[in-house]
Amino acid sequence: MKYDVSSLFGIEGKVAVVTGASRGTGKEIAHAMAALGAKVVLVSVSAMHLYEAASEFKKDGLDVLGIPTDTTTKRSVRSMVKQVLEHYGRIDILVNFAGVRHLEDAVTFPESKWNWVMDVNLKGTFLTCQAVGEQMIQQKGGKIVNVSSVHGHLGRAKDLAYAPSNAAVNQLSKSLAVEWAKDHVNVNVVAPTLTASGINERLHEDDKMYRWVLNRIPKGKLCETEWLVGPIVFLCSPCAEYITGHVLYVDGGWTVS
Repeated sequence: MKYDVSSLFGIEGKVAVVTGASRGTGKEIAHAMAALGAKVVLVSVSAMHLYEAASEFKKDGLDVLGIPTDTTTKRSVRSMVKQVLEHYGRIDILVNFAGVRHLEDAVTFPESKWNWVMDVNLKGTFLTCQAVGEQMIQQKGGKIVNVSSVHGHLGRAKDLAYAPSNAAVNQLSKSLAVEWAKDHVNVNVVAPTLTASGINERLHEDDKMYRWVLNRIPKGKLCETEWLVGPIVFLCSPCAEYITGHVLYVDGGWTVS
């Protein structure tokens, strides 16, 4: 049997929705996917940052559409999906990158912060998977990659909402994978360690915490965005057709050390 490597690993021509794509790591992942030939829909609650990112992508000659969306609201998510279908006619890939964190002692952790983290990280992932998944089922195919964290597997002090929300994203993804496998919709998770940008960009300001993190990672360095591109694109490509319900740790060895 002869193999066409470009078609096995490629996402060229695929319509990919990426949430949390207006800034940071989510934006860099979306840009990489567009550079690899995907038609990328940038989704973010921040209209200003979203349009700035979309303009930047278009200047690079990339096929991109920006849609301001509150992923914690069903109506907003459904409207986004409708706009994508009106523009491109289908959705082949969904990458859920939107995520927030709040760190505070357990005894003072505010209920409002708990709700905020759970809404963005878990509810937002559920609503986008639900709306996009419905379309993928009708198409009889699609790839969903939800981005969680090593902290969905490991406990962490003061991390009363972020860690549990990511554990829940892992389990949500597994449940969806089981239910939608018959419809050829694959649902997987990429769980990175702390990245060098995005919500971790201020980590360097806390020298004690920064050194602790590096000592926990056998590779001895934070995860760079470029190291996430390959795993995410792989799970979105035809090469991963028989992989579903899997949590892929991109963590430099953290979870096995």
